Amino acid sequence: MTGRLWRGGMVFGGLMLLWGLASRSGIPHFLLPSPMAVAEALWVNRAYLGWHTLITLSEILSGLALGVTLGVTLALGMILSPRLQRWLMPLVLTSQAIPVFALAPLLVLWLGFGMSAKVAMAVLVIFFPVTSAFFDGLRRVNQEYLDLAHSMNASFGAQLRHVRLMAALPALGSGLRMAAAVAPIGAIIGEWVGSAEGAGLRHAQCQCATANRYLLRRAVYFSTTDPPAVAGGRYPATPADRLVAGIRMT
Repeated sequence: MTGRLWRGGMVFGGLMLLWGLASRSGIPHFLLPSPMAVAEALWVNRAYLGWHTLITLSEILSGLALGVTLGVTLALGMILSPRLQRWLMPLVLTSQAIPVFALAPLLVLWLGFGMSAKVAMAVLVIFFPVTSAFFDGLRRVNQEYLDLAHSMNASFGAQLRHVRLMAALPALGSGLRMAAAVAPIGAIIGEWVGSAEGAGLRHAQCQCATANRYLLRRAVYFSTTDPPAVAGGRYPATPADRLVAGIRMT
């Protein structure tokens, strides 16, 4: 873990150095402010940023919980019923073919400017990687394991619990990592389209005002305040991986 932290610090320091050199190369400050200007804006507005970031994080975590639950449920339903799979899989794929930005105004119109629309947007972004990864894991089980369970007269339910689910947990962990990485996208897009509070709304306001220092400030803040994504890049295993490993050990 020390090596990972060291490499991450070196990469971050290198990027900051390149950014600082670029900001001093003659590019106007309103196009590319210096890292110090962005850091100053972060510090001056820390309380303001913290409040709106907490709102966005609550939307992200709620969407993550609901999206993972929906994804796991759909994957289990499709593996239990081939007929349901034939009906659901085209709908699941179609839901990802529609651009998120096209659905955001409709969800805000239907659900209002509150938290519900942002959580719904996050769920739409999150559930597909979980569904796809977990369903593939459930389906691609070593046939020898299934044959052994069948030779022991294990019922379909027992095979599902003790063979398929255990074998599919690594795939579920992969889907959870991807879901954690994309979770902020839906919530922030929902805030851009229509919201009274949240980090995405303030980012849109800065964009309208062409306040590049504050836009970069928010970009830096977004990249460092997504706990699942930060944890996934910093540690050898995310909390999802540790949970999966714990389940497999029992």
